[in-house]
Amino acid sequence: MLEDSGRVEEKDKKVTTDIVGEDLQNRQFTRLVAKARRFERVSFNYSTFDAAYLRSCVFDSCTFVGCRFVSSNLHGSTFTGCKFDYATFERTIVDFDDIVNNAPSVENLQLRFARTLRTNFQALGDAVAVNKAIALELKATEVHLRKSWWSNESYYRHKYKGFPRVIAFARWIEFTLLDFLWGNGESTFKLCRSLGLLILFVAIVDLLVTGQISIGPDYFGAILKSPQLLLGTLSPDYYSKGYLAFIVFLRLIAIALFLSVIIKRFNRR
Repeated sequence: MLEDSGRVEEKDKKVTTDIVGEDLQNRQFTRLVAKARRFERVSFNYSTFDAAYLRSCVFDSCTFVGCRFVSSNLHGSTFTGCKFDYATFERTIVDFDDIVNNAPSVENLQLRFARTLRTNFQALGDAVAVNKAIALELKATEVHLRKSWWSNESYYRHKYKGFPRVIAFARWIEFTLLDFLWGNGESTFKLCRSLGLLILFVAIVDLLVTGQISIGPDYFGAILKSPQLLLGTLSPDYYSKGYLAFIVFLRLIAIALFLSVIIKRFNRR
């Protein structure tokens, strides 16, 4: 039932020359050292890089399918036309802007790739890279959820059919609404926009309740009154208790969302 995988262990080795067109698949690289070397069309598939030091190297058209990078240093290294399907990163120093250009083109693989980069940079405390990885993850998630119910591609129609397709549509609707509301917790701009729409909604309701909407409404005055209603500093008698309770509910939600965004931002630092 089980047989030897043929994995070759390369321990405490140093790359002394450029490598072109070599097959280095299924290797266990432990404390591999290479500086300012060029790797072209090299297959590293299913290999593990443990405590590797690959600084200022150039990787051109290399494949890293199923590779695992653990506690490695890839500072200054560049990747061009490389393949990272199913690759994972753990506590590895690597430039996000460079490696993201080699992200898988398939959205579900791109989602996993962005997720492993996010957890990697979180472990390193790189807040800027974490934010970029989350943005990529959210973009890939939206495309994946949309295609899961809408696309006619064979992969999605085989995996999502019948009731699972309905569930996928509901998940896409939820994701889209939360993205519009506050960017799924990652967009201060969208949250401020939602607050502005909420203020406008409260102002319109005030104009309808007071009857000003039909006798020359004071839009500016209603908009100025809306923040007071939302903050609870103004509670007109002509409003029902039910509506005032609804205002309090909206206020609590708005405060919770703002605190969540602020905590997320500072927590990454």
